[in-house]
Amino acid sequence: MVIFISAVSKLMNKSFLERLISGIVLVIVAIVTITFGGDVLFATTLIISLIGLTELYNVFGIRNSFIAYIGYIATVVYYILIRCNKDGHLMALFIAYLMIIMAVYVFTYPKYSCDKAMFVFFGLFYVSVMLSYIYQLRMMEDGIYLVWLIFLCSWGCDTCAYLAGVMFGKHKMAPVLSPKKSVEGAVGGVIGAALLGFIYATVFKSNMGEITDPQIMVPVICAVAGLISMVGDLAASGIKRNYNIKDYGKLIPGHGGILDRFDSVIFTAPIIFYLIQYMK
Repeated sequence: MVIFISAVSKLMNKSFLERLISGIVLVIVAIVTITFGGDVLFATTLIISLIGLTELYNVFGIRNSFIAYIGYIATVVYYILIRCNKDGHLMALFIAYLMIIMAVYVFTYPKYSCDKAMFVFFGLFYVSVMLSYIYQLRMMEDGIYLVWLIFLCSWGCDTCAYLAGVMFGKHKMAPVLSPKKSVEGAVGGVIGAALLGFIYATVFKSNMGEITDPQIMVPVICAVAGLISMVGDLAASGIKRNYNIKDYGKLIPGHGGILDRFDSVIFTAPIIFYLIQYMK
């Protein structure tokens, strides 16, 4: 009882309430865009990717540089290709993208360091490609139900980990990189993601023809994806630590920028997409 009261007192502060309100707004936006799907979700995901890419390039100090615009253009071209189901052209895009970046690096030398050229190349995959799996999963058969697993595993795991960490956290998971995260929180997050997956599968199992035995497989998918989502969270924290910044942006009150809120989604979306593909 004492632990519970202490936890509640820690949670009910201005920062938590601000995060909660922003989180509710994000959920509403997600419900609307994912329910519509199609071009609405396509445009939303593209915009989120471009904003996230801008935030990342800003950290690297190349946000408004000529070489960064190659990344923005490549993101748009990539999304057009997946929208038109031209998956066979993606490898050609990636090779051309690398060649163009290196051409700019060579012919403007020494304007851009090799590090900045690599940052531009990295950004397309880390932000744009990874986030595109939200749209790609939604466009699968039964995608309107399956796509929610991304958010159950990322945001659900994050929330459960936060609550478990506040109430029971004692052992630091990554003391240097993220001192507030605990092993107990991580365990609580994975268990919470699996439990949310089980509840979700129990309610919508008849709408998940893509998955065999949803009540068994969905919790497994959610537990694996929830665990990997923590890697995405820590990876984003590592980049911020390296560049001595607190948040990637200020777009979302209480959360920071797009990358601060979607850091775990970036890793979760493709993992769930391919787990479902393999479990058909």
